[in-house]
Amino acid sequence: MALLNTTLKWLLRRRLPRLEAMMAHPGAVQQRVFTQLLARARRTEWGKTYEYSSIRSVREFQERVPVSSYEDLFPYIERMMRGETNVLWSSPIHWFSKSSGTTNARSKFIPVSQESLDECHFRGGKDMMALYIANNPDSQTFTGKGLSIGGSLHENPYSKQGAAGDVSAVIMKNLPAWGQFIRTPPLEVALMSEWEAKMERMAEITSQENVTSILGVPTWTLVLLEKILARTGKQNILEVWPNFEVFIHGAVAFQPYRELFQKQVFPSSNVRYLEVFNASEGFFAIQDDIRRIGEMMVMLDYGIFYEFVPMDEVDSPHPRALTIEEVEVDKNYALVISTNGGLWRYKVGDTVRFTSLYPHRLKVSGRTKHFINAFGEEVIVENAEAAITKACEATGAIIADYTAGPVYMGEGQHGRHEWVIEFSTPPDSQARFNQLLDETLRHVNSDYDAKRYNNMVLIEPLIHAVPRGTFYRWMTQRGKVGGQHKVPRLANSREYLDDILGRELLSY
Repeated sequence: MALLNTTLKWLLRRRLPRLEAMMAHPGAVQQRVFTQLLARARRTEWGKTYEYSSIRSVREFQERVPVSSYEDLFPYIERMMRGETNVLWSSPIHWFSKSSGTTNARSKFIPVSQESLDECHFRGGKDMMALYIANNPDSQTFTGKGLSIGGSLHENPYSKQGAAGDVSAVIMKNLPAWGQFIRTPPLEVALMSEWEAKMERMAEITSQENVTSILGVPTWTLVLLEKILARTGKQNILEVWPNFEVFIHGAVAFQPYRELFQKQVFPSSNVRYLEVFNASEGFFAIQDDIRRIGEMMVMLDYGIFYEFVPMDEVDSPHPRALTIEEVEVDKNYALVISTNGGLWRYKVGDTVRFTSLYPHRLKVSGRTKHFINAFGEEVIVENAEAAITKACEATGAIIADYTAGPVYMGEGQHGRHEWVIEFSTPPDSQARFNQLLDETLRHVNSDYDAKRYNNMVLIEPLIHAVPRGTFYRWMTQRGKVGGQHKVPRLANSREYLDDILGRELLSY
């Protein structure tokens, strides 16, 4: 494996001049991507509708093509899933990545073309390791296996052709032979759909491997590592994998988990952490400097054309959108993308803030809507409202106000959601209300359901029924009284929960 490590590191270093050119000339790189996207799509139904063949500039593109939500594009995506071609993209599409977060369905399906696999997701994986090697030239990571914690694949719900599943599963299924060789566990285990059995098999297999890296979401990674420790009787994972080097993480904020990983899971300053910003829609950014925690360099030549909408324009039907050359540091923008998978001026839902220009580095600053995504569950306000409504209808309750946030995973402690609810009419059974809220969230949000499965990541929510007037007193004490001030329904941190529960507001 030493020869393989040396060879792969040499190949990866050859990618660095391209990345350096991208850093120096971001506008030119994005203009080239923009031109190529329009040329490839001009004969599609979408391209003909908006006359792509006559568009000569980014400004003309922005004036002619609307900003779209998933709901706007879904009728086209559904036709593609039924087998129609040349709808949003020119090449046939057989794969669809599945995620939650839409307001009109339990899951959303994002088209994954061969171009987006080759030019975006695979390129992102190679560049990720190239940048890691640039930061750690003496790395021995390819002397062992890379552990990938991914999802599963399912049949296309609209057709017998193609498949749908987590983007990680789509990527793993399409990896070349050399990519399969350097990863673990075997594909038949990695793509198992029954999560408990899958985790047990992964723990059994990988605990006997020389694992030197992990790519995964922190929450699922912790579940697997706990199973490995239970199986092996070891105190920490470095006793199982003494050559472990790097944990590559994304999808949820890592900060709440950093201390747990550094002090208990991998108690060594030699273990590195690398953050990536990728999603079903594409691979967007990579941490290029391990000293700059939370900051990632935007990858501009992955077949994605980026636009950045200032936050005061987010709710406008025709928002002003900036190109990569027009953004400023320390300002929040909503991310809008056009991709080589057929998404056009698509609102991803993430907000970003640039921390530097040349190279363009950003931090993920939040979502365009209130949400909880501490464990990859992507619970949005629409999900919460549906669950509250169902629970109220069944128990005769009436809600005055509420807010919710996460309880983070810790040593021997599962994650969960915590709710503070003020009833104007209490439920006839608080236990039944709590049960229905949880059950409805599982029904309307497939990612929350996956995290709740067998209490593997999330246990049942903790719900506080608080006295009448609690939220009014809280808002008053914060100086947030008035029609323009609203109680934040969901938050991806404990800021509001700790403030409400910590103040002297809850006495009866």
